[in-house]
Amino acid sequence: MVTLQDVRDAAVRLDGIAHRTPVIRSRTLDALVGASVFLKAENFQRGGAFKFRGAYNAASRLSAEQLARGIVAFSSGNHGQAVAIAARELGSSAVIVMPSDSPQVKIEAVRGYGAETVFYDRYTEDRLAITGDLAISRGLALIPPYDHPDVIAGQGTAALELLDEAGQLDAIVTPVGGGGLIAGSATVAKTIHPRIRVIGVEPAAGDDTRRSLEAGRPVRIDVPRTIADGLTVPIPGDVTFPLNQHLVDDIVLVSDDELRDAMRFALDRLKIVLEPSGAAGLAALLTGRLTPAPARIGVILSGGNVGASRLAELLALG
Repeated sequence: MVTLQDVRDAAVRLDGIAHRTPVIRSRTLDALVGASVFLKAENFQRGGAFKFRGAYNAASRLSAEQLARGIVAFSSGNHGQAVAIAARELGSSAVIVMPSDSPQVKIEAVRGYGAETVFYDRYTEDRLAITGDLAISRGLALIPPYDHPDVIAGQGTAALELLDEAGQLDAIVTPVGGGGLIAGSATVAKTIHPRIRVIGVEPAAGDDTRRSLEAGRPVRIDVPRTIADGLTVPIPGDVTFPLNQHLVDDIVLVSDDELRDAMRFALDRLKIVLEPSGAAGLAALLTGRLTPAPARIGVILSGGNVGASRLAELLALG
């Protein structure tokens, strides 16, 4: 299992490599939600999302021989960009297996960082099988987007930095896809402040973690159809689920329209760009889903990878 020491060790590996992203405050937001809110802006991370933390931590632990052979990953975009950057930093190469309907800005970014792209249909094909075949046939190391202890430990460094800057919080809120970010964040938060509430946010169309926690076992759903492409996971991870089952206090749901409203608020009032997945925690705050309302809340804004045309299209709706 992942421990606080694992996260602290990851922070040492990431020092000087990953950005220490800012914690943003807003009096307007505080007044709207009736709490002191601390926003960890991972949209300013390398690759535009928190994913670089876990990807680099995992890649940096590979042997020189394995780095020479290369790395493979599956991703809708953010993890793919992160692995591509990590591979470049470490003198390796990367192959990224992506859904064919991934946002174009993410496809271009993955290629721009030097990775090879292989596409599949997320609704009819098995990304694990495709990625596994590539790993075996080419001798590549698989770095999954969430279901790996080194990845989880790396993602937890975002919460470690947040708590270091904000001090003791009553709750920490993160988006939930495969569960790596919230698993790492919960490991840090619950170890440092055992009484803190850890709250995850899923799109209403993709509530596999909420259903799984309620059932006490992983529950598979259809591949979610939501604008939050980074959160379209049909079942929690084998590594992340036991951690989250033990450490996560609650999962709340937000609609696509509520994600758009949160993105609009971030642009209009905070002057930052968030992708739909990255706005999930903010959406939960703005809709009053956190009950009882904590007095001091930390929120991880997980990413900002959305192109200008797609951003305009999303915000024009609803």
